[in-house]
Amino acid sequence: MSVNEVEKARKVLGLGESATIPEIKEAYRKLSLKYHPDKCAETDRKECEAAFKEINNANRVLIDHCLNFRIPFKKISSGTISREGHIREHLKRFYDGWWGNLGDE
Repeated sequence: MSVNEVEKARKVLGLGESATIPEIKEAYRKLSLKYHPDKCAETDRKECEAAFKEINNANRVLIDHCLNFRIPFKKISSGTISREGHIREHLKRFYDGWWGNLGDE
């Protein structure tokens, strides 16, 4: 999963740069209800089906991204990395390029 996929999925669901899993689920729920093919008018059914598929894919990408993030517990517990360093490492690993180069410390 690339950063571009995550960024596109975030935009599809209309989420900000720092969304939580509950916010992702809520955005998905609202949009899926709005664009569900069974709730659309017959004339708009094709557009609703396409939008619904895109919303489902975006939700899957973001939830997979969030649930598969690995936290290096060993480094934190051994004291070899500070809390600020861990946060910077996470931001650099997943979001470098979104806000420009985060640089190295």
